[in-house]
Amino acid sequence: MKYSEAKQGRIFILRLEQGDIIPETLEDFAYRQKIDSALVFFLGGAEQGSKVITGPEAGTEKNPVPNLTFLEGVSEAVGVGTIFLSAEGNPSLHLHSAFGRQEQTVTGCTRKGVEIWNIGEVIIMEILDSQATRKIDPETGFELLHVEES
Repeated sequence: MKYSEAKQGRIFILRLEQGDIIPETLEDFAYRQKIDSALVFFLGGAEQGSKVITGPEAGTEKNPVPNLTFLEGVSEAVGVGTIFLSAEGNPSLHLHSAFGRQEQTVTGCTRKGVEIWNIGEVIIMEILDSQATRKIDPETGFELLHVEES
């Protein structure tokens, strides 16, 4: 385990609207507000056909192939994630959410594009004095959190 200490900065309250796309909408907001690091909470609705990464196909290969799942109907959603700068210096969202419709739930990463249905509520809690970034891991091909201990 590696860790660093940071401080809490600004808190943003966002109302996403019909058709807004996660992660693009949140990464663009973070870029415009100059947010380098943050904790993200999300709840609301997800549109039918939204794309969710639901794990690797096998989980044993060196560069795992992700399972892509399309939501079969409008779904309730709740999620938590983080924003850290990518190797290119851009805000990069990593948000996992659970999407429920009747008795079925799909849980996964929103990085391929989740479209908001009707409304999405997001709280972004900025993290200050953090040196953590995202870097491509050569073994997995994933963009992973890199922490320099402080």
